[in-house]
Amino acid sequence: MTKIVLFQPEIAGNVGSIIRTCVCFDIELHIIEPCGFPFDMQRIKKSALDYINHAKIFRHSSFENFFATEILQKNQRLILATTKGDKKYHQFKFEKNDVILFGQESAGVTAEIFEKSHHKIFIPMKNEMRSLNIAISCGIILAKAVEGF
Repeated sequence: MTKIVLFQPEIAGNVGSIIRTCVCFDIELHIIEPCGFPFDMQRIKKSALDYINHAKIFRHSSFENFFATEILQKNQRLILATTKGDKKYHQFKFEKNDVILFGQESAGVTAEIFEKSHHKIFIPMKNEMRSLNIAISCGIILAKAVEGF
């Protein structure tokens, strides 16, 4: 099953919106801590609403812990969604068990995580804009990733 992973998210509202998206697609959400906000379900619930009661949320203390248990042990592909990607998301061939990683809203991921990612995808944008909101990006990419599964 496809999974969504957030690396040290900074904005509780984005996490709540992504929870709603994951619930609608029946997708697990993995959060690599620390978060840039106190991880408080009441705070997240403001944007997740009652969807939070149906969410499959897994928290990891570090990227190393996550990578060892979710990628290496389960032999899954780590797909990084990044503005520095080399493949357009809509031209990428997703597989059923892909793990799609989104970095921090302000800084993305570390160079080490970038290198450990098996593939780097991006959403093409017009007008030389920097990036879309992470929750919007997650919805766009996830819709394509689960297409046909």
